[in-house]
Amino acid sequence: MSRYGILSHGPVQAGDLAVVVGGGVSGLAAAALLRRLGARVRLLDKKPFSRDFMHKAAPLELELVSGAHLPEHFQGAALVVPSPGVPWTVLEPLLIQAGNPACLSELELAAAFVSEKIIAVTGTSGKTTTVSLIAAMFKAAGKKVFLGGNIGTPLSAYILEREAGAPPADALVLEVSSFQLQLTRAFHPQVALLLNLSPNHLDQHKDFAEYEAAKLRIFANQTPADTAILGEELFSLAQRHPLRARVEYFAAGRRFPQAQLQGRHNQANMEAAFLAARALGVTEAQAAAATRDFAALPHRLEKVGEYAGVLYIDDSKGTTVEALRAALQSLDRPAFLLAGGVFKGGDLESLRPLLREKIKAVALFGGSREHFEKAWQNTVAMSWDENLEAAVCRARDAARPGEAILLSPATSSFDQYADYKARGDDFKRLAEQTP
Repeated sequence: MSRYGILSHGPVQAGDLAVVVGGGVSGLAAAALLRRLGARVRLLDKKPFSRDFMHKAAPLELELVSGAHLPEHFQGAALVVPSPGVPWTVLEPLLIQAGNPACLSELELAAAFVSEKIIAVTGTSGKTTTVSLIAAMFKAAGKKVFLGGNIGTPLSAYILEREAGAPPADALVLEVSSFQLQLTRAFHPQVALLLNLSPNHLDQHKDFAEYEAAKLRIFANQTPADTAILGEELFSLAQRHPLRARVEYFAAGRRFPQAQLQGRHNQANMEAAFLAARALGVTEAQAAAATRDFAALPHRLEKVGEYAGVLYIDDSKGTTVEALRAALQSLDRPAFLLAGGVFKGGDLESLRPLLREKIKAVALFGGSREHFEKAWQNTVAMSWDENLEAAVCRARDAARPGEAILLSPATSSFDQYADYKARGDDFKRLAEQTP
C-alpha cells in the first residue's frame, strides 16, 4: 500500500466513470489522479484538443469529448471534477438533468490524500505574491516546500509525484480560488488566509453573496488548533461568520524595511505571508531574509524598462478593480493607464479620486469599453482602441520623459489573449519596440 493509500480509498472505485470538465493543467492533473485511482475518465472541453494536449493525454487512455457540454456526457458518472473557471451556473443544470452525480473540485479530490501541513491562501487580489512570499520564507528557513494549487502545479500532480517516490514537502502552500473552494467538502488547511474581499468573478458567480460564501469555505473545516488569518478590514465579516480557528488579523506595516517590494499592498502581503509562515515555525529573521531577496513577480507591477525616458510597467496580472487600485497607489510619477478586457465586476467609480491624482489619460483597449467610460466620464481624458498595440502607440505619443505607461487592465484577458501572461508579454514586446 502506498503512503497515501491511493489504492485503498478515494472518492471513486476502480471501474467507476469520472468526468473531468476542462482540458487545462488542472483538468489533466485531475484526470491523471483519477486514472491512478482506477476510474474510467471522460474529459470534456468546449474547445478542440490541441496536438500538445493529445500527446500529454495519450498515456492516460482518456475518453476525450470536445464541443458543447450535454447532460448525456455526465450520465452514469460516479464523480464530476470541474476545472477552475467552469461556471457552476452553467454546469449545475446539466448535472441535475444527469441525475446529480457527486461533484468535487480538483483541490478537494487531491487534498483527500494529503498528510502534510497545508497553508491555503485566497482573496480577491494579492494571492500569487503572498503564496510566493510564503514559499520563499520556508526556503530561507531551510525547509522543503511545495507551491501550487491555482498557481503553477495542481495539487493532484504533487500527490502523484509523492506516490511515485518523490520526497515529501515540509509544507504545502496553495493558492486557492473561489471556484476551487466552492466545490470543497473536507478541505482542511492548518493555516488559512483570506487576504481581502471585493466584487470579482461576477461574470461567473451568481452574485457577490455566492462569491463571498465560496471564499469563506477556506475556514469551514478548521479546528481550534488551526490558524485563520484575515486582512483587518475583514473583522466585521469574521464577526458575522464566527471561525473555530485561532484568528489573527494583518495590515500593512514596516516589519520588513529592506524588502524589494514596494507599495502598501505589498507591505500587507508580506505581513500576511509572515504570519502564515510563523504559524508553522518560520522565524522573523528567516522571513526578513526572504523579503530582501524577493523581487516583483512577472506581470505584477513589473518594471519592464525605461524607453525614451518613459517607464513601462506591466501589471497584466491586475485583473480586478482592487488590483488596479493598488497599482495606482504605487505610482510615484504621472502615468498613462492602459485598461480593458473582460470585466469581472467591481466598483470602478470608486477609483475616480486616484485617477484624478495619478493618471494623465486612460487608453482603453478591447472589451468592456462601456463599463470604463460610464464609470470614469468627466474624470480623466479617455480614448479607446480595438487592441493593445494601438492603445500603447497612443499612450507613447502622449507620454513625456519622467512619466510612465501602466498596463493594469482591471479585467481578464480572454477577449484577445489566452491569459494575462500573453497580454503582459505582448505589452513588453511593444515597450521594447519604442523608437
